[in-house]
Amino acid sequence: MKINYIGHSCFLFRDESGTSLLTDPYGEIGLPLPRLESDIVTVSHSHYDHCNVGAVGGDPVILSRAGKFSVRGVEIEAVESFHDDANGTKRGKNLIFSFVMDGVRICHLGDLGERFDLHTVRKIGKPDVLLLPVGGNYTIDGAEAAKYVKAVSPSVVIPMHYFVKGLTVDIGDEKPFLKALGGPFYRGNEVELTGSTLPVIQKIIVMEREI
Repeated sequence: MKINYIGHSCFLFRDESGTSLLTDPYGEIGLPLPRLESDIVTVSHSHYDHCNVGAVGGDPVILSRAGKFSVRGVEIEAVESFHDDANGTKRGKNLIFSFVMDGVRICHLGDLGERFDLHTVRKIGKPDVLLLPVGGNYTIDGAEAAKYVKAVSPSVVIPMHYFVKGLTVDIGDEKPFLKALGGPFYRGNEVELTGSTLPVIQKIIVMEREI
């Protein structure tokens, strides 16, 4: 399975069979969205920086509600959470998506806004790869994100939804998150994993946009 970072909370996953899954394609946020095709698109919530499904080619299956799904051999589950720390009264609900590709369980937290809570930890489960927002303001910040990482203990951690040059969304950068975790981190624009090649020691990867 290959992971490529498109930007913000948008990632493209491709398994060895060629099936592709795209998360949270964004609209006008100051970062160009490249021409993309995907078999599956997951949408964590309906805000403009996460739901630009019209820009995705390839006649994808769009998943934007809670439930269990099987699409082209990929098993996917979406569970509800909140986009804020006030039970959704500020920004509504958010979907946490989990799916398996090539023996690797991935969890994408979308715009999770709930402060650290064991109930939410149980929703996340035991993923091999955890993608989580760290920029604060509209989501959990770096300190809260680090608490989730320590509780869930995934093999691979990939931060998302943080400020980069050109972004017009008012959020912070990834530095407080990396400081809160305290461990070494790596940078790269593509990650390749299978169930047999997961790192034994947790790896934090700050992914670079390819465009």
